[in-house]
Order: sequence, then structure tokens, then C-alpha cells
Amino acid sequence: MKTDSHALHRQGETVLSARGLGKDFAGFTAVNDVDLDVEHARIHALIGPNGAGKTTVFNLLTKFLQPTRGRITLLGQDITQTKPDKVARMGLVRSFQISAVFPHLTVRENVKVALQRPAGLATQFWLPLSALDRLDARADQLIEQLGLARWRDHRAADLSYGRKRVLEIATTLALDPEVLLLDEPMAGMGQEDVAMVADIIRDVATERAVLMVEHNLSVVANICHHVTVLQRG
Repeated sequence: MKTDSHALHRQGETVLSARGLGKDFAGFTAVNDVDLDVEHARIHALIGPNGAGKTTVFNLLTKFLQPTRGRITLLGQDITQTKPDKVARMGLVRSFQISAVFPHLTVRENVKVALQRPAGLATQFWLPLSALDRLDARADQLIEQLGLARWRDHRAADLSYGRKRVLEIATTLALDPEVLLLDEPMAGMGQEDVAMVADIIRDVATERAVLMVEHNLSVVANICHHVTVLQRG
């Protein structure tokens, strides 16, 4: 379901941009002069060999690292000096930030826990799990959207590896991001799971921008609209 904020953006509109982005560590240049435009309703791949700086770029965009130089804008606002928590609230969400799946909770319970922050319940840690019952409708909506309905009441620990990754995407979508960053979403999967997750990412990207690091070049060729190649930063 598309929210009002997503509806404000046109397909192909730039929602996340970097210009001249660079990061030095004690004299070593990890990222140098990266320009990037990520567009609404488009999938953008960031590829390159190991050590090329892909993870560093993700950390710079999400503000877990402060750039040595360059500028980052999100939804038209300069976020170069913005703190990570505020950037996440503005709509830039990286999968690992909230994808800690609890193995002994069910699929539905995991999604409901992830929904606490947008529902204003994240700081009310003393509440029992039953207090999240009012989140059932939105949780079920996400579960249906990502094809997890059959496993709704299964423990996360009992899911296949591929479906655990889908559950992680569901918990990320609970924050209703404008820009979703996925770090190697297909890593370690068999071909059947790769095809399933690729279809889900394609569907998710109809309502938001997706930027992903991915080594599976066949997947990149099949689902990505734009590709940025990093070589030694």
C-alpha cells in the first residue's frame, strides 16, 4: 500500500544524491569522488570487487561514517552533517539497521516488533507482546505483500535461509522507507531463493527507491535500472 509521502514522488525523480563523496582513513582513501543519483521507483545497484568501497559508501550515505569531503542530499535536504537516527526517520533505511530477526518469535511477531517505532511504541519496553495486537493489520499487510502468509505463525528459526532474508526485508519495510538500502540481499542463497527475493525487491521498488550492493551480476542485469561501478573507491 502506497503512503501519501511515497505518492508525492514521481517515477525517476532523484530522492538520494551524492556529489564528490570521499572518505579517508589515516591517509588511505577508501572512497574517492563518488557521484550517485538514486531515483524513486528504481533499483540502483552498487557493484565492484571486494575492497572497492561499497560498504563504506553505504556507511557514508546512512551517516554511520562522516564523509571527508562531498555532499549528500535526501529528498532535497542536505544530510551531510545529519545524525544516523534522524536520517532513518527522514526515510533512508539500511536493511541491517532493523533487520535483527528474533529466531524464537514468529514471522508475525517479528514484523510487529519492527512496527513499534513508527507506531510510537519503541520506547515503551515494559509493555507485553500482547500490547502490539493493534499492529496486526499492518503486520499482516506486509506479510502478505512479501509472500510470507503461509509462514505467518512459524518461528523465524524454522524458515529457510531465503525466507529469513525476506522477513528481514519485511521488518525493514515496517519503517516505510523512502529509500531502501540492501547490502548483498542474495548472498548465500540457492537459485530458487535468489529468484524469489529478486521478484520481491522488484515489487518493493514500485513504491520507493532501492539501492543495493550485489555480487550476482545476473540479478543486477535482470532487475536493476541503473548501475554504479566502484573500483578502488
